[in-house]
Amino acid sequence: MAIRPAPDSVAMAAAASIHQPRDPNTLANYNAWRTKHTVADFEIDFDAKRLKGTVHLTLDRLASNSKQVILDTSFLDVSSVKANDEKADFQLATSRVEPYGTPLTITLPGNTSNASDVKLSIEVATTKDCTALQWLTPAQTSNKKHPYMFSQCQAIHARSLLPCQDTPDVKSTYIFNIRSPLPVLASGLPGGVSDFKAGQDGKPGTLLYTFNQAIPMPSYLFALASGDLASASIGPRSTVWTGPEELTASQWEFEKDTEAYIQAAEKIVYPYAWTTYNVLVLPSSFPYGGMENPVYTFATPTVVSGDRQNVDVIAHELSHSWSGNLVSNASWEHFWLNEGWTTYLERRIQAAIHGSDQHRDFSAIIGWKALEDSIAQFGEDHNFTKLIPDLKGEDPDDAFSSIPYEKGFTFLYYLEKLLGIDTWNKFIPHYFTTFKQKSVDSYEFKATLLDLFANDAAAAKKLEAVDWDTWFYAPGFPPKPDFDTTLADQCYALADKWQALAKSEQNGDFKPSAKDIDGFTANQSVVFLERLQSLPSKTISPDLIDLMGSTYGFESSKNVELVSRFYTLGLMSHAESVYQPTAELLGKVGRMKFVRPLYRQLIKRDHKLAEETFKSHKDFYHPICRSMIEKLFEKHAKGE
Repeated sequence: MAIRPAPDSVAMAAAASIHQPRDPNTLANYNAWRTKHTVADFEIDFDAKRLKGTVHLTLDRLASNSKQVILDTSFLDVSSVKANDEKADFQLATSRVEPYGTPLTITLPGNTSNASDVKLSIEVATTKDCTALQWLTPAQTSNKKHPYMFSQCQAIHARSLLPCQDTPDVKSTYIFNIRSPLPVLASGLPGGVSDFKAGQDGKPGTLLYTFNQAIPMPSYLFALASGDLASASIGPRSTVWTGPEELTASQWEFEKDTEAYIQAAEKIVYPYAWTTYNVLVLPSSFPYGGMENPVYTFATPTVVSGDRQNVDVIAHELSHSWSGNLVSNASWEHFWLNEGWTTYLERRIQAAIHGSDQHRDFSAIIGWKALEDSIAQFGEDHNFTKLIPDLKGEDPDDAFSSIPYEKGFTFLYYLEKLLGIDTWNKFIPHYFTTFKQKSVDSYEFKATLLDLFANDAAAAKKLEAVDWDTWFYAPGFPPKPDFDTTLADQCYALADKWQALAKSEQNGDFKPSAKDIDGFTANQSVVFLERLQSLPSKTISPDLIDLMGSTYGFESSKNVELVSRFYTLGLMSHAESVYQPTAELLGKVGRMKFVRPLYRQLIKRDHKLAEETFKSHKDFYHPICRSMIEKLFEKHAKGE
């Protein structure tokens, strides 16, 4: 059936009225049809930098009179559609509905009129504008031998990979049939049923890789990677995958803690549901610390710091196996239910591993600084600083920050302290059992908590004191908990000495020495640097920045968490000695946690160098990261 462009009014109508109210960021009519199974038959074409194949969607009918299925797409080429093996008419709007893409409207043929479900087969190919995929040339990989491709679909980028109901309110089982000349990983278990037909045997030199995901998951967890991959065991049910040259270091980084983390999480919630937990360490352009794709966590190589100081990222992504993956936020407005819970569980795991709440409170102190930075970036009255922001018409990527993580954690921490740990611990498995394999919003969270303790007079009375509206809708800071500062006090004391040194014309009695941080973990050095960042700009002079770097060796550290904080402090202090090293780091690391604050400061200090750096490395960054950097330049140009 030939493509017939739809008038723009179709797209506008879709954007305005076809979605359920609790997810404003999809154009799909998932209130009429709901996807229950997805089969992706794709061939990876590294030369053309595209995925091409057929996507099969099985949808349940929810509205008996619905004659159309509307799916999310973005920058996709759709060549044909079948419904229950019969050709179906379909329309793509002539213009996009920003930032949500182009709705694909499929008119169902007569043989589906009374069916309780429908199977759609859609021939599709990605385009050069796909926002979910990054294609790396051999020269951009560590061993310079083979190309590499990986996906990042959160929040609403799956629609640029495949036509789908791209909302976390819809969960589907998946089969991946992926043909590639290089090894493939996907967010399912290797093997399983394969009905791959497209292209028959595929191109010479390619192999078919199949993965089966029998636990329903939302579209943003659809994940693919293909490249020169090697693997090693990091536990009885865990494997690390990465480039051959990085394998030994990655195995060492994770093998000590991974199984211990899993067991600690299982004691807090309930047994791990996804069979195996594995980590794929991606190239350095990966834009996040980690992405919790089921079975295979996608992780930044900055986690592999040679000191096991950053494996808390793995504790975080593992915690998503319950929070986010099994129990998912119903929309990105309720993102705190994914990230607040996950940050809470991550810190409970750390407390269990270290045997002390001091460690989780120390992590929370670092998190509070991240919350301060995010609120300062938006402004205390900004919609995006709410626990439940209004995202109608917004791009969820624009709202992404530490706020849902840290404000969400703070709310759960508050509830724990309010109810007492023993009472609160009863709610954790209850919540994750109640909504297992479902999507949930904040109002259901509240109702479930109140219902569980309705017959517990003491707990119910305490919950009456919760100001739900303020927690949910008030912008800006939540009340700051009384964190245990034991592990942070040494960091604060050292920062106070540097602040006094900065004020003293004769340098006082403090003589900086490498011994100052002998007993520090890397994260304690981070807290020391962040304490100094909280001072007015230029409090620490450029000369003192140079002295600090040479004395403590921050610049030579392999821990990017540490190096990036030092460079940020240097940029805030107008220390020209860190400008070029900052630019060099920005050419090696694509993780937005580091890239965004460093570019934000470098643009202020040396705009020309920032522009040259971005121009040189633009193709290195993932499309999501590239877009965020471009927005920083735009804001600076507007004087914001």
